[in-house]
Amino acid sequence: MGFLTLALLLASLLPLVSCLPQAPMYATSRAASGCGKTQFLPGVTQYRFGLKSSGKDRSYSYHVPSDYDKNRKYQVVVGFHGSSSVGLFFELDTKMSETRYSGDKIMVYPNGIEGSWAGPSYHNGSTVGEDVKFIEDVIADVTAKLCVDDGKIYAAGMSNGGGFVGTLACDRIGSTLFTAFAAHSGAFYTDVNGPDNGCTPARVPVPILEIHGGADKTVHYEGGQGDGGPEPPITDWLDWWAHRNGCSNKSEENLVDGDVHHISWTCGGVSGFLQHYKVDDMDICSTRPRAYKSERDCYEVL
Repeated sequence: MGFLTLALLLASLLPLVSCLPQAPMYATSRAASGCGKTQFLPGVTQYRFGLKSSGKDRSYSYHVPSDYDKNRKYQVVVGFHGSSSVGLFFELDTKMSETRYSGDKIMVYPNGIEGSWAGPSYHNGSTVGEDVKFIEDVIADVTAKLCVDDGKIYAAGMSNGGGFVGTLACDRIGSTLFTAFAAHSGAFYTDVNGPDNGCTPARVPVPILEIHGGADKTVHYEGGQGDGGPEPPITDWLDWWAHRNGCSNKSEENLVDGDVHHISWTCGGVSGFLQHYKVDDMDICSTRPRAYKSERDCYEVL
């Protein structure tokens, strides 16, 4: 799976994430203390270094719309990079800060320690608990300086970052930080042993969207041994979330000449609370039209 070439698909999913039905319980309520504070570099990505979290110096970057209004509350999307990467590369590859994708949202890009997020065996820089606390601290830091709609904070990630989005959704604290969760090619190392495996979100149902390529050669759709340990079959992982969310009325539709399969569940009486897209022949998804013969253009997929 190519990091650069799959990234645009995730960026294209932002409108879907933002339009997911709202959960009965929003992200944890926080005072929007950043409202009224002037931002001197709207439209320019800014960097926050030296954020103390669990005794470690952590960092993230953020981008506010060029026409930022200090008295208006904005939606926030937090984007989680894959392994061997940083938030800056995730931003550049996905183009999520560009107005055509972000719209009028605040974009936030946290950095995992040593280029990855806790969960897989190859990560040694932090524990799951420390990374969850870091994200809690990032959101608190962002809401202290920017005008945020705390009922519309979304998590989106790919590969290792997508797996960590799943970890957050399962965590009693992490699940309260976001309104909805989206993973692309998620490597779900912390959720491999069925629905009752320590996954304890503070609220259910949890709005979740997962997209995966059927030909993914890195995070296999069928599961198996991944780079950082065992990975669940994606169909099993979805069934576990359907169980946790108390979902019913599973529906399936084929799109794009039958190459894309959309599966949706009704959870808590709300249609589409859990959704999945499988793209049969997708391994990489190009940000450049027909860059390579084996690639599919992302706009064709959606």
